[in-house]
Amino acid sequence: MDSLRDGNHTAVKDFTLLGLTDNLILQVILFMIILCIYLVTISGNLSTIILIRISSQLHHPMYFFLSHLAFVDICLSTSVTPNMLINFLVERNTVSYYGCGMQLGSATFFGAVDCFLLAIMAYDRFVAICNPLLYSAKMSTQVCVQFLIVAYVGGFINASSFTISFYFLIFCGPNQVNHFFCDFAPLVELSCSDSRIPIVVSSIVAGFIIVVTVFVIATSYIYILITILKMRSNEGRHKAFSTCTAHLTVVILLYGTITLIYVMPKSSYSTDQNKVVSVFYMVVIPMLNPIIYSLRNNEIKGALKQVLVKKIFS
Repeated sequence: MDSLRDGNHTAVKDFTLLGLTDNLILQVILFMIILCIYLVTISGNLSTIILIRISSQLHHPMYFFLSHLAFVDICLSTSVTPNMLINFLVERNTVSYYGCGMQLGSATFFGAVDCFLLAIMAYDRFVAICNPLLYSAKMSTQVCVQFLIVAYVGGFINASSFTISFYFLIFCGPNQVNHFFCDFAPLVELSCSDSRIPIVVSSIVAGFIIVVTVFVIATSYIYILITILKMRSNEGRHKAFSTCTAHLTVVILLYGTITLIYVMPKSSYSTDQNKVVSVFYMVVIPMLNPIIYSLRNNEIKGALKQVLVKKIFS
């Protein structure tokens, strides 16, 4: 294995990304669409971060985590979108062996952090609705920082499992990756070595993260639903629902696409369909998140109006 570690065991020095399509007209159309989506993603998530920082009424744990979710969405989209745009402009888009590993690592890191943050935000809503008197103690600044550390450490462990698994694969022949970024599954297909252990290791880590975060989210919302149904005031029910709908919408979008990519049997959909779902997961959802929160969260809409009024009349 020493020769594997120093790179001499792998004949392939770079990979060619085949992208979404080889149709020139479609490439132009998709380039314009994805460029617009990326610009909206950057501006929308940056605006969310800035709004949360400057608006005192949003200095709560929920929005602290939302600002980190916006940051992670920017990073997740940036890990694949610029390279995808380059793919539309050049005839042959190549990525070095180590560059491919870095891209895989960054995508799996920020994807896992996304899942952890959504689980933490679900727990935050559970405490706020089910145990409001204990909220300040259970979601103190120290606790929030600890939760954040768990999210980023979890992302690092996930990224490490995929990246190390990738570097233990041996590539000695074809180097054309049938995807728009260095995803693990199409890379495994190109490997000429026994890939069972790398697949098992990465699958166990990713599966554990998905199961744990889904369990936290599902349990939190079961208790939230029970608590809301027990409320006698319609106004109280409406307020409780309004604080959860944006987060729940984001959760359904994210985990719905993760299920399609990683859980459904590979025989049930084609590679092209997998690419489309991956675009939605890594490019479209990071754009939708700030839009969903700005449209379906009254506190954010109120804070935005307040900031705009101050700017206009100052």
